Amino acid sequence: MVINIRTVYLKIGDYPLLKEMNNQKAMENDKGRIVGVSAGLYSVEQNNKTVYARSRGVFRQKGIKPVVGDYVELNYEENTQPVIWDIQERKNYIIRPPLANIDLAVLVVSSCEPKPNALILDKLAAIFESKGIETIFVFTKIDRADAEVFKEIYEGVGYKTFSVNNTTGDGAERVAAYLRGKTSALIGNTGVGKSSLMNYIAPEVSHKTSEISKKLGRGKHTTREVRLYKIGENTYTADTPGFSTVEIGRYGAIPSSELAESFREFSDYLGGCRFKDCAHIKEDGCLLRAAAEEGKISRSRYDSYCKLFAQAVNEENNRFK
Repeated sequence: MVINIRTVYLKIGDYPLLKEMNNQKAMENDKGRIVGVSAGLYSVEQNNKTVYARSRGVFRQKGIKPVVGDYVELNYEENTQPVIWDIQERKNYIIRPPLANIDLAVLVVSSCEPKPNALILDKLAAIFESKGIETIFVFTKIDRADAEVFKEIYEGVGYKTFSVNNTTGDGAERVAAYLRGKTSALIGNTGVGKSSLMNYIAPEVSHKTSEISKKLGRGKHTTREVRLYKIGENTYTADTPGFSTVEIGRYGAIPSSELAESFREFSDYLGGCRFKDCAHIKEDGCLLRAAAEEGKISRSRYDSYCKLFAQAVNEENNRFK
């Protein structure tokens, strides 16, 4: 019988210990999900408890990094800290904030202060569409300003939208109900009211966040790392850092040649243009451009597409200089 021997380095104190381990020896391997990370230490939910684990050095050598949301296999050995031994295949992945395996992107949009930015919303929606992640829009601060124009645009192309009164919390219960049974991420730029929304849909999470911030010496609503909170049976939501306009590209990039496919309402007009390589910007015989001019698709959405296409082409040209 061939015995498979694996060499593992374990660190004790300041001295590395070289230890031979037989793969066929009794070794406890357990699966869990990463719900947080800080200073290289991963919080892993496992059997309704949280354990803290380090990542294998081999991941760094291969350019792989465990992220929040990953389903992982932990390796235990007596009297040592758990080690993330394997990462299961991801169904999706967001670059920044690093987050994997989410079912739902919740775009939190304030009706005022700051006002909705159609270009930012359309770019985020396109990124998540390209990754196969369902997107919903939650408009906050409706007690201070109306967001019906934007709601009509996104409902018109098949997105679900919700409205929440930040003062009374009215509407938050509908959002909470839609999140049940899913892994979601609340995403929005700084100042849109994510903290208030989290307060209403999961007050226990807000309390935990406040405690963590106090321990770390941070402000009450300061979020620097993404974290996944369990807010119900099989229900998780990610507390993500707010972003500025210049940071939005970190969520992902879509090649210019694939951008039109990430606008869901464009599908009926793709493939029928006069030119096979039509960019849908100024070409003659473009069905998509004609649809925008005739009001068959949202002019606002089409204008966002044109701007995002120009940005993508510019980034691609700079990449190959």
